Amino acid sequence: MAVTLADIKKLRDMTQAGMMDCKKALEEAAGDMNRAVQIIREKGKLVASKRADRTATEGVVVAKVVEGKAYILCLACETDFVAQVESFGATAETIAEIAVANGAADLEALLACPTADGRTVADLVTEKTGQTGEKVEIPYYYCVEAPYCAQYVHFNKKLGAIVGFNKEVSDEIAKGIAMQIVSMNPVAVSADAVPQSVIDEELSAATQKTKDELVQKAVDAALSKAGINPAHVDSEDHIESNQSKGWITAEQAEQAREIIKTVSAEKAANLPAQMVENIAKGRLAKFFKEQTLEEQAYQMGDGKTSVKEVLKAADAEVKILGFNRVSLCD
Repeated sequence: MAVTLADIKKLRDMTQAGMMDCKKALEEAAGDMNRAVQIIREKGKLVASKRADRTATEGVVVAKVVEGKAYILCLACETDFVAQVESFGATAETIAEIAVANGAADLEALLACPTADGRTVADLVTEKTGQTGEKVEIPYYYCVEAPYCAQYVHFNKKLGAIVGFNKEVSDEIAKGIAMQIVSMNPVAVSADAVPQSVIDEELSAATQKTKDELVQKAVDAALSKAGINPAHVDSEDHIESNQSKGWITAEQAEQAREIIKTVSAEKAANLPAQMVENIAKGRLAKFFKEQTLEEQAYQMGDGKTSVKEVLKAADAEVKILGFNRVSLCD
């Protein structure tokens, strides 16, 4: 049976596959349109298996707010060329609408949601892989449920955020806080909400940084007292390089090595524990101020007032209950 251009176009409209793929599918199906559609879908699964080890770092982010729930997802692909194709963005929108219609709680639930033709979202994603020839996946999907929700997706559709409040707040502030989440990438709503594992890691890093700085300060002081510029001997490579340039003598190089070794060991063994603890706690407090949403300086205002203070000025009872951020740029 001869395959007509009209049939090829019809199959393309039904599947969004390439013209040659549609032609081959129709020829293999002997003109049976339903069988050709199935062949296209099977081809998608084959392509998906072949591309499984590829990295999908481009794509589009879609967010929606409906009746006290905010939804956000990323449909990812391998190249920005595919991400910019109108049908790819339309597929992301369709998946977001399916999430809303089914109230999908998480990614697993979303992938299992039925499509209009009785398949699943997982099937739809696989089919998109076949259509584009690239790995396509949903790496991120989140849902926030709260009395009042807001969302923001950046104009390039590469990053966005959803946020939930305990009560209604002005659209301007709600959107502004969603934009804050996108731009400042906080780790949690408040210090109390930061996971203990993160706190432990930050405190450990702050403690070690403090110890290293105190040791280095003592070493630099000893080197300076000996008439050696600390910057000239801050690494073995610099010592050798600066010696070859004549900036330090061989004797000074050896003296510097001995000072660094001896003073480092002595200072590390005699660090003031309380001072180290206090400085480390100060650094942890700075981390909370910079990395938790409520404490961050509100970027849509004067850049000095915190998000918590902005909310309090608008309504003392308003609280942020939760948020999620999705980014293809980080």
